[in-house]
Amino acid sequence: MAAYIVTYDLNNPGKDYNELYETIKNSCSWYCHYLDSVWVIKSNLTAQQISDKLIPVIDKNDYLLVIEVINNKQGWLPKKAWDCLNNHIFV
Repeated sequence: MAAYIVTYDLNNPGKDYNELYETIKNSCSWYCHYLDSVWVIKSNLTAQQISDKLIPVIDKNDYLLVIEVINNKQGWLPKKAWDCLNNHIFV
């Protein structure tokens, strides 16, 4: 199982993007979502497979990036976010 960052720019103000959020959740076994447009997920899918699932639920003028990540992290996040990453994503 790999860890991925899924990030996006959603450029259609007022659009309901709940289908995107649910598709991200359904594409992984665990996720951490502590930044507005960034999800760190753990999934058996490849980056291509995740992207293929998400592209149909965003608009043509939106942007999407799915990238595999390794356990080399640093930043400024709440303790709850670090606990999620350390206990569920990078184990």
